[in-house]
Order: sequence, then C-alpha cells, then structure tokens
Amino acid sequence: MNELWPWILLAGLGAFHGLNPAMGWLFAVALGVHRQSSAAVVQAVPAIAVGHAVSIALVAGVLVAAGLFVDQAAVRTAAGAGLIGWAVWHHFVGHGRRVRIGMRTGLAGLAFWSFLMATAHGAGLMILPALIPLCLADSPLREIGGDGSAAIAIAAVGVHTLAMLAVTSLVALVVYHWIGLEILRSAWLNVDLVWTLVLLGTGSVLLIV
Repeated sequence: MNELWPWILLAGLGAFHGLNPAMGWLFAVALGVHRQSSAAVVQAVPAIAVGHAVSIALVAGVLVAAGLFVDQAAVRTAAGAGLIGWAVWHHFVGHGRRVRIGMRTGLAGLAFWSFLMATAHGAGLMILPALIPLCLADSPLREIGGDGSAAIAIAAVGVHTLAMLAVTSLVALVVYHWIGLEILRSAWLNVDLVWTLVLLGTGSVLLIV
C-alpha cells in the first residue's frame, strides 16, 4: 500500500486539476459554444492535456535531476517552501495575470495556453508529494537508478495526465450538452481560493512530514 498511494495521489490530483475550470474545461466549452460544435470541445481537451502534461513533466524532470545530486530532505524542504511561496504569489499576484488567448486559436495555441496556465498555477509543484517517494534515490525504488527514476517520472506524468484528461473531458461535455455556462452565474465556487489552500496544505505537508 505504501508503494501504491503515490499513484493514487497522482490520479486524484489529475482529477482535481481536471475539475478546475482554470485548467481548461471552461475554455473547451467556450470554444465549443463559439464554434457551435461539440467536436470542437472533443478536439480541445487533448490539446489542453498535452500542454498540462508538458508543464508537469518539466517539474518532474527537475525533481529527478535534483534527486541525483541533492539529499532528499533538502529537496523536500525546498519543494515545501516553494509551494508555500507560490501559493502566496498566486493569491496576491496571480489573479491579475491571466493568460489571454482568442477563441479562434488552433490546437497548438490551445496547448501552449494550457502549458502557461498549468505553470502559472503551480500545477507541477502540487504533485511533488507523490513524485518525491517515487523518484528520489532513497525511495523503495532506489535500486533502479537515474534511468529508472526518469522512467517512473514519465509514468507518473502519464497517470496524472490520463486522470486529468478523463475528468476534463467528462466535465466539458456535460457542461456543453446539458448544463450550460449559466451555471457559472448561479453555482460558482471560488476555485482560486481552493487552489491556493491546496498549495499551502501541500507545501506544509512536505515541510512537516
């Protein structure tokens, strides 16, 4: 079970990212409404997932590289402090720095937008508690070495992205076909606040545990 929980956490965070409208499903629905086509929604979601995966993969790559040269405790402390700092920045500054892209953009532009949004929100930093026990040298998989850690990191990004893709697709299609964007006026949740709290909580866990 100790070796399974990081994968469950990766999938759970992928689902959470997929539920967050700032990570893409809102844009996919808006694009479908603009083009009056459910096919546009379906085509938008994989592009969004690709951009998100690239952002996550960069963080995973930095973690694997750091794990080859730096003690795990130091990486954990730096990651926890980084998450808390990112949460503070996101709360006070990030709200006013929205990435803007037109509804006529192509799939490449949409993937780039998704990459920027995931990076700006610290989505990759959020999965560090799951990546650290999987990829760093003194994990239960320490015997696999650097190449093995890289393979594990790629698999972790894949699991996270597939969960995010599934949830984003489901939410986008349900909102487009049955609910409509009117829900944003009547049942809106302050997702930015939730996101900030999750970043703070994740950073605190890394510093305390």
